[in-house]
Amino acid sequence: MHGLSTSLVLIALLAIAAPLAARSLDRVVKVPIVVFEIVLGIMLGPSLLGWIQPAEFTDTLAQFGLAMLFFVAGNEIDFAVIRGRPANRASAGWVISLAAGIGAGLLLAPTPEAAVIIGVALCSTALGALLPILRDAGESKSPVGIAVTALGAAGEFGPLVAISLFFSGRQLGPATAVLLGFVLLTGLAIYLASRARHTLLHSHVTRTLHTSGQFAVRSIMFILTALVVLSMVLGLDMLLGAFAAGVLWKVAIARAPEEDRTVIETKIDAIAFGFLVPVFFIDTGVDFDLRALTSSPATLAMIPLFLLLLLVIRGLPSLLASPPNSTWADKRSIMLFGATGLPIIVAVTAIGQDEGLISSGTASALVGAGMLSVLLFPLLALRQRQRKPAGIPTPHQERP
Repeated sequence: MHGLSTSLVLIALLAIAAPLAARSLDRVVKVPIVVFEIVLGIMLGPSLLGWIQPAEFTDTLAQFGLAMLFFVAGNEIDFAVIRGRPANRASAGWVISLAAGIGAGLLLAPTPEAAVIIGVALCSTALGALLPILRDAGESKSPVGIAVTALGAAGEFGPLVAISLFFSGRQLGPATAVLLGFVLLTGLAIYLASRARHTLLHSHVTRTLHTSGQFAVRSIMFILTALVVLSMVLGLDMLLGAFAAGVLWKVAIARAPEEDRTVIETKIDAIAFGFLVPVFFIDTGVDFDLRALTSSPATLAMIPLFLLLLLVIRGLPSLLASPPNSTWADKRSIMLFGATGLPIIVAVTAIGQDEGLISSGTASALVGAGMLSVLLFPLLALRQRQRKPAGIPTPHQERP
């Protein structure tokens, strides 16, 4: 118990230290906070200092953080904006990425199952990590931001479907039937929610928005828990339920007063990025097996290899989602944003290790490449966006 108490205090301290570290470097280079959270977790975890030890309680909190990250991703996607050309091209690009990823996995992995693990990891896009970066940079509503959102929607929902199909423990036919049943059930719930006025829900939300009742937050936690549990009962990946819960809540609250929706979004951000999501990324660093990664030069060399594969396998097909008449700088930004992946990589490699399909070294190399992609690719993409010819306004300047 003493060790757990120390670990919890240190994790809370790292959650404070990460944004301070990011702020201190902000004028030199803009590094996403999640990178500091992971790196600090590695430093204080068993791989280096050993001050924080893995524990079942912190792992459970981290799973809540991962679920909340995907809830936020589902909640922030504006399907009315990305439907049509952006969504269709992003989906086509993801299918190409999946096929190329599995092909690369067959060349690198000893078994077809391990190849699928690698393929799913390499075809993901970290929408949950990219949305705050795009929002902070004022790019979320720009044509490039819309394209990246479409890429992220395909790059997170697609891998979740693949995980549920290939790693549910069922044959492909029954797994497909269960998945279709879940999609139809949640799709029906989303459709009914979009048709209803939700007058009673909105009135309760407004009445308790600034009281201890907090009906909105409690409703969010209920929807999230219900769909996560439903997905787990059906043998599907829990993140599929979390993503669907975010979409369902967005539809249910869409007709509420704009002021109320703004306050609720602030509360969601506070719960997610102020508490649960940092625990997930710090715990990812704590669980990171640095010794397995550095056990041999060949394993260590897999990090730059996987990083390059992310850029080729996921980045290049992402160009299909480029807006019409986009510049080369815009296309390079979209390619870099599309190749940014981490949460799905962490989730699918954990499944691979639990099932004995991939080695600890391969899993650590994939996660390491994912961490580097979050560190490097958004930074390089934003620099491409800043290199605009004279006379072209920035997103901030475009606002009235």
